[in-house]
Amino acid sequence: MQLASLLAQSTPQFPEQVTTNALVQNLIYASGTVGAIVILAGLLLVDLGGVRRVNVFAATIEKVVGFFIGFGVYFLVGFAIWNWQYNQAFEVENALWQSIKDFWLGGALSSEFAQNVDPAVFPGLNNFQIFIFFLACFAGIINVLLHLAVTERIKASAYYVLCVAATIMSSILSYMTWGSAGPLTNAGYHDFFGAGFVYLFPAGMALVLVRKLGARPGMYHAHPRVPTFRSYNLGITAVGVIFIVSGLPMVILSCLFFFDPEAYAVAVNMTESSVGIAFNNLGLAWCGGALMGALLAYRTKKYIYLLLGPFAGYVAGSPAFDVYKPWQMFLVALGAPLVAYAVYEWTQRRNWDEHKLTPLFLGAGSYGLLMVGLISWGTEQGGYLGIESGDFAFQNASINVFWQALGIVVSVGFGVVTAAVLAPILERTIGLKIDDETMIDGLDRGEWGIEHDIEPDWGEGVPGHPAAAPTPAPAPGD
Repeated sequence: MQLASLLAQSTPQFPEQVTTNALVQNLIYASGTVGAIVILAGLLLVDLGGVRRVNVFAATIEKVVGFFIGFGVYFLVGFAIWNWQYNQAFEVENALWQSIKDFWLGGALSSEFAQNVDPAVFPGLNNFQIFIFFLACFAGIINVLLHLAVTERIKASAYYVLCVAATIMSSILSYMTWGSAGPLTNAGYHDFFGAGFVYLFPAGMALVLVRKLGARPGMYHAHPRVPTFRSYNLGITAVGVIFIVSGLPMVILSCLFFFDPEAYAVAVNMTESSVGIAFNNLGLAWCGGALMGALLAYRTKKYIYLLLGPFAGYVAGSPAFDVYKPWQMFLVALGAPLVAYAVYEWTQRRNWDEHKLTPLFLGAGSYGLLMVGLISWGTEQGGYLGIESGDFAFQNASINVFWQALGIVVSVGFGVVTAAVLAPILERTIGLKIDDETMIDGLDRGEWGIEHDIEPDWGEGVPGHPAAAPTPAPAPGD
């Protein structure tokens, strides 16, 4: 009798919310979070190898803190903002406020066991709950990407304030541009991976911040104490690239929704797709970008294109992994490093001290968003599967290049406005830029009291260089 009573108590109230099918989808989205964390590790390595030795700890730890600020703020309210579009699609009264009540950190649906929630209230809650973790990881990664643009010269406190604002603004942007029922996606803007809010948004912020912060000492002009800017270890950067390549397949899988019968795959935009096509397109994007990047590197004798190339191919292809034919993906990826090359060379001639977001996201990312508008013009998307009529009917819209161009402007514009509003406020209050002397001595020493085992080599002829000091007399017996 006691065993029967315990079994009765453990029976889910709504078992249809926790089926084996739901568990399989949970595992898919859980793998996406693992992929996102692997990408985080890769981004940390990419930047670690490219900064000066005297800044390796500060540059890394600031990104980690920024990641968790974004992660926490997204759990607090970011997901509720993104989910607003689906409340609108299903005609929920007071759609935004209801989404906040349901899915803020202490919300009714974010805090309740899925098996205790009636499917009539929210079907498939199990999958939506775990999706919060997945998207929160990318809220944190957006902050890490922003730091890549301003590393070694922005005050940590100012960066952390920007992280909070960036998470809120990127959540609003994701509501508009990523999903299937937001204002732009439901009209025809197509972005499978979320290049607009993940890549173009922080790049827009960088346009403002890099101009205000200026170039690091020794980057373009010799400084008395830093005649040239020397990276810490580019081998570590190359390893970081491999980490990012390793994590992305799991993330790509998590950008698909699966419906009955069995595992019918549609992209987050509600375009018809399949796992195999999305994966193969990801691989060919890396391949095309890597090959063209290698060609550019060997022709120009500049190693940077060996690193920018594969990323450029991937970023350009990311909006369309779901809809391109593999040969189309390869050709688009081949062109992406050429765009990144043109943007990078143009910016470097103008002493623009930003080497990642501008050529990759503003350059290759915008190119990729426009190309999917041209190549896949007319492909149906938008709405939500099961809605048969009205503004949010399944695949009520279609891709076209005009909506793609508008999406680029909106995504970059959100970033520019966010930084343009906050930067002057930060300059006049807590400060924005680290002073030159601290940058030269190193943030690890100036902020944390860390002394590295090997001092940087400032170059011959510079005061303090070993060659400038008298040679000590040999000791007796030497």
